[in-house]
Amino acid sequence: MKKLLVNEEAAKMRVDKAIKILMPEYSRAYISKCIEEEKILLNDAPVKQSTITKLNDEITILDIEPKALEVTAENLNLNIIYEDNDVAIVNKPKGMVVHPAAGIYENTLVNGLLYELDDLSEINGVIRPGIVHRIDKDTTGLLMIAKNDNASKLLTEQLKAHTCKRTYHALVYGVIDENRGRINAPIGRSKDDRKKMAVVKDGKSAITNFKVLKRFEGFTYIECQLETGRTHQIRVHLEYIGHPLVGDQTYGRRKVIGDKGQFLHAKTIGFTHPTTNEWVEFDSELPDYFTEFMNSL
Repeated sequence: MKKLLVNEEAAKMRVDKAIKILMPEYSRAYISKCIEEEKILLNDAPVKQSTITKLNDEITILDIEPKALEVTAENLNLNIIYEDNDVAIVNKPKGMVVHPAAGIYENTLVNGLLYELDDLSEINGVIRPGIVHRIDKDTTGLLMIAKNDNASKLLTEQLKAHTCKRTYHALVYGVIDENRGRINAPIGRSKDDRKKMAVVKDGKSAITNFKVLKRFEGFTYIECQLETGRTHQIRVHLEYIGHPLVGDQTYGRRKVIGDKGQFLHAKTIGFTHPTTNEWVEFDSELPDYFTEFMNSL
């Protein structure tokens, strides 16, 4: 479910056009289907496409979930590095979306999990079985998967309380002089491009800690630890301090190197096990393209 506030740009127009302005990543077909199925509310009441918006109207979008049969199991050769009765740890490759969304029902991590695992938590609905957190399509690395609803609940609570350990390794443009740093800057939807996130005054609190691992000529290899989990947080914060991720096609300011996307890897994840209450921690190697490029430096 998403809630949108009609701004001056989206006011005094048909509600479907207003939503397209506020959420440009939504297709017109998806918006129309939501309206048809009364999944879009204007000030808590169902709307027609012809309904005209007013400034400060509240639009609520209730996600349309596909039927269970629409999300099929696929053998995607997932790299599951750990599994027990409650959790699994998967090393997601680059280019893979975590779960289905409007128009994307194949080749996602969820499709692969349905093939690989017999049990997945159902608490987050048909299109997100087992999913408690996400990483971007072109970010590689570790995700924890809940195999039952109790595990999902307890892992989600840890994420909200910021008691999980999530360590990322990244390669950025430019040489960072400081050995360590803390970026404390709120993140919200960009005022200039609604498809992007940005540091904005009225955004949600976001904190990223980093330390330098190695410096190259024109590049820096760093480790990042998240205190919060905002959309595109590391990518936005590093661009904000003038050191965007190498290869980032959205927040980078230079030509993309190769076709690999951003050089960002979720390397380590740690949490309190939902059944044993013991701290568990998992680590992963950098993908080949990442190490090969650094070796070339």
